[in-house]
Amino acid sequence: MGWIVLIGIVVALLVYVVAMGLYQKRFLKTLTEEEFKAGYRKAQLIDVREPEEFKKGHILGARNIPLSQMRQRLKEVRNDQPVYLYCESGFRSARAANFLKKRKYTQLHHLQGGFRKWTGRVKSN
Repeated sequence: MGWIVLIGIVVALLVYVVAMGLYQKRFLKTLTEEEFKAGYRKAQLIDVREPEEFKKGHILGARNIPLSQMRQRLKEVRNDQPVYLYCESGFRSARAANFLKKRKYTQLHHLQGGFRKWTGRVKSN
């Protein structure tokens, strides 16, 4: 009986992850590093990692608005310009995009694989 419950939970989790992925594809564009590099200089580049992560290294030109502070700092993000988001792996930037989408932001992009996969220029404090 315990195995059936465990399998049911795993299946439900997988269905949720797939459904969220399909939903996000409607409003969030996942970009390769090359695509990201081609557009981020003409957009708002936002690192949604925590400040201590940002200080260790970030994409040159990025502003740090942690996901944990996004609600309080929303006025710092313009909704009339593209928004390029990234985090360490892509999970938090997708969550930030969901948050922004609910507040009528439309031009949302995030870096596939996150900062961990980034090979471009980096600044550290």
